[in-house]
Amino acid sequence: MDTTGTTDTANTTDATDAANTGNTTNVSAQGDGPAFRLVPGHPASPVILHVPHGSRAVPADVRAALLLDEAALERELDLITDARTQDIAEHAARSALRPPWRFVNERSRLVVDPERFPDEREEMRRVGMGAVYTRTTQRAALRPEPPADEEHLLTTYFHPYAEAMTRAVDDRLEATGRAVIIDVHSYPSRALPYELHGTDPRPAVCLGTDPFHTPASLLAAAREAFAPLGEIGLDTPFAGTYVPLRHYGKDARVSALMLELRRDIYLDEPVTPHDGLAEAAGCLAELIEAVRTSGW
Repeated sequence: MDTTGTTDTANTTDATDAANTGNTTNVSAQGDGPAFRLVPGHPASPVILHVPHGSRAVPADVRAALLLDEAALERELDLITDARTQDIAEHAARSALRPPWRFVNERSRLVVDPERFPDEREEMRRVGMGAVYTRTTQRAALRPEPPADEEHLLTTYFHPYAEAMTRAVDDRLEATGRAVIIDVHSYPSRALPYELHGTDPRPAVCLGTDPFHTPASLLAAAREAFAPLGEIGLDTPFAGTYVPLRHYGKDARVSALMLELRRDIYLDEPVTPHDGLAEAAGCLAELIEAVRTSGW
């Protein structure tokens, strides 16, 4: 679930040494496995399915700094996690004629949110949800303010994630001459207290766009692909796309679209999938196929 109306980028590191390494996972959180992973797709595919908010994993050292008890934490994870978006992306990729690449966050956004600016540019800081959250979806205290471990979390999780995503985009540009980032999110059918635009319409599918990186042809293909799911809204209740700063507003070869699925179309909220998940994955596969046959 994307929670800001200005999600143009989460990459605030220019990754000047990106060309010198092929590493695509962050293993800095020892004992917890990689913090993110790049799942290879077809060598000729320009598509990267980006899944930033689908994990519930909170490492023990991060958990120790959170102010919630276990029951409250589980409830918060139910509300804040884009449940099963990894499954939607995986099923779509497996059914595609030319499988896309998948960049998947393996940590909860309660660790860090890779789609936030880590400074005053981030409007969600107003409700305690910058790159490191201090408030919950109910606006209750999550961490002390300011969080004592903020710099550690940014260094350990946020910046390596941004650098790896930049490398993934650069790799697609080198291999195919273009990169198409499809950001896979979901959002609850009813607005939560933290939302800054909670009174906006909540269509079955919200498509987030950027005036520079979202070509009309990509938007039209997305509208057609997701039409079976119901009403499609543009930049409501969430807006913007994810593009690394190295490319943002500079490289027209990088296209981007944010996909926000209203959760009730594929879940018995908050987390239990129903038959709509397969339909949503099929629609995403249709969009991937449209990219394959296009020249964006």
